Amino acid sequence: MAPASPDGLRIIILGGGISGLTTALALTKFAPPGKVPSIEIFEIRPELATIGGAVNLTPNALRLLDHLGALPIIRERDYGRTIDYLEVFDVYSGKLAESDFSGPDGKGIGNPSYKALRITRGDALKGVVAAVEKQENIKITCGKRTTKIEETPEKVTLTFEDGGSASGELLMGCDGIHSATRLKHVEPERKAVYSGVSNAFGFAKDLPKDFEVHFECTAINFARRGMLLTSYFCSDTTQVYVGGLMQVEDIGSRDGWKSVGADAEKTRAQLLDRFGDSKIPCIVPLIEKAEDFYLWPVFTLSKEGKWSTNRTMLLGDAAHAMPPQGESTGIVFEDTVLFSRCLTRWVEKGRPNTMKEAFEAYEKLRRKRIEDAFEESKDVVRTVSDAGWVGHTIKTYVVPWFLWWTRANREKHFIEDVTTVDIGY
Repeated sequence: MAPASPDGLRIIILGGGISGLTTALALTKFAPPGKVPSIEIFEIRPELATIGGAVNLTPNALRLLDHLGALPIIRERDYGRTIDYLEVFDVYSGKLAESDFSGPDGKGIGNPSYKALRITRGDALKGVVAAVEKQENIKITCGKRTTKIEETPEKVTLTFEDGGSASGELLMGCDGIHSATRLKHVEPERKAVYSGVSNAFGFAKDLPKDFEVHFECTAINFARRGMLLTSYFCSDTTQVYVGGLMQVEDIGSRDGWKSVGADAEKTRAQLLDRFGDSKIPCIVPLIEKAEDFYLWPVFTLSKEGKWSTNRTMLLGDAAHAMPPQGESTGIVFEDTVLFSRCLTRWVEKGRPNTMKEAFEAYEKLRRKRIEDAFEESKDVVRTVSDAGWVGHTIKTYVVPWFLWWTRANREKHFIEDVTTVDIGY
């Protein structure tokens, strides 16, 4: 356990999702000896959310979770399903390509080697929460809605809806796409914009033991009007995650999206309409058997934007939300580790000038990677948008070529270890 040190920073984190929790772990892990920070995490929900779809944790994401102490817990609890390779299908003609995570010797990518892990957001969060609970310096408080953020040269103060308040030397905005930290303080005019695509997901459970699927573990299935992910997400092969990324007209308001998203049968009907003509036998039964369907609009932020003030820093979706592009969760983990290393370096140097020096070192290190990922995410939106037969046929030729062409770049990220890379500061 890591108790807070008298000489450590007093840090406030807004957001009790996986971004905020891993940030707390990283700030603790990389703190200089004798200067472990005191960290308070405030979450708007009455309890930490353990709902959501299934994500693919790539080798670099697993490397960082291992370093932060969460991966051993995830393994011990048998959360998730190891992925040797991701398969890509055209629902009308069959298999198109594979994206491999097994590496040259079949043991994974990098040193030490990791494959990938398909896991529900809820189980990933549970593993991270368990790691956080081992740290004496981290405190989590739920049910706190922030109404005001005030910053002075010495501190940042949050005022909550219930009349309470909290102050710290540093505020970390890890509160997602609709970040109160950004909208109330860092850059109020930079609002989320609907990307034009939504994710409809559910879980097919209690499948017969002899139920046949077309994939080894996880598959992306392209159709003319969207992409359907079908995947195991735990050791139990009677359960399959079903998630459709597709073009959906803007509802126009968050309340409207909540209302439409809660109508599970309407969401199922949309998926059947888009993927019901699949020639892959298990697609329709999986959609029909899936439970708890939910429609989740994908919002994004502009490519450029302000990430910080003098004592406040945005991380993850609060800073650079983008459509899913295969490495989104790993990018968030990289954010937390690289920022923590820059902040630690600033402390080790004796806190020269102001904290802004550490912020600028982090942004100089990080901006290019985020800009590149943002451009990649545009390709995802184009790929899952509605297309005619000609457009879709072209897509089936382009996707395998694209995976081959980008393989080296993906593996470069999978191998990279941001816990040791030169941060240039």
